[in-house]
Order: sequence, then C-alpha cells, then structure tokens
Amino acid sequence: MNEVIILLFIGLVAGMLSGMIGIGGGVIIVPALVYFLGTSQHTAQGTTLAMFLIPIGILGVMNYYKAGHIDIRIALIIAITFVVGSFFGSRIAISLNQEMLKRIFGVLMLLLALKMIIGK
Repeated sequence: MNEVIILLFIGLVAGMLSGMIGIGGGVIIVPALVYFLGTSQHTAQGTTLAMFLIPIGILGVMNYYKAGHIDIRIALIIAITFVVGSFFGSRIAISLNQEMLKRIFGVLMLLLALKMIIGK
C-alpha cells in the first residue's frame, strides 16, 4: 500500500510539473522510480514509456516490454495521477509570470542534476 501512495505522489507531482513547466517523464518519473522505489534504470525508463504508450512511445514500449523492463501496474497508476497533476500544474503556471517560471524550471533542473551527479 505504501508503494501505491508513492506512485500516486509521483504521478501527481510529475503531472503538475508537466503542466506547470513542461517536464515530467524522463526528468521526474524516471529518477523517482529509481530513487524512491528502487527500480532499475531500464525498468524506470520502460515503465515511463509505457505510461506514455498511446501518445508517444508505442514503438519504444514494445522494445522495453519484450526485454521485460515494464511494470504495467506502476505505469497505469502514475498515468492516471499524471493527468490530474498536469491540470493543477498548468493552472499554477498560468498564474505565474514568465521569469518566475523560468527560475522554478532552472532550480529544479539544477537540483536534479546535482542528485544524479552526487548520487544517493
């Protein structure tokens, strides 16, 4: 049950950031699956592509699926909450001025880069 709460949170945050500053999948969901759920990098990437299956990643998903690197349950939970999060994130972004939005995006990218470079 704890894992489902983490997945709901990942989907909501990724959706909000996608709606707010145009990021989500590779930048938020992949690292979150690796660091919070302990999935392998391959499974995190394959699962994230599965979440985007219909709109963007069907061919990539087929390759990851054949290699056994997709967790369908995780992809579905995050996909559902991603939709909700993107609605609220876009509402927040619209209310912010362009400079503030740029700063939020830049700080987030910097923090994620530092996390990836420094490690756990």
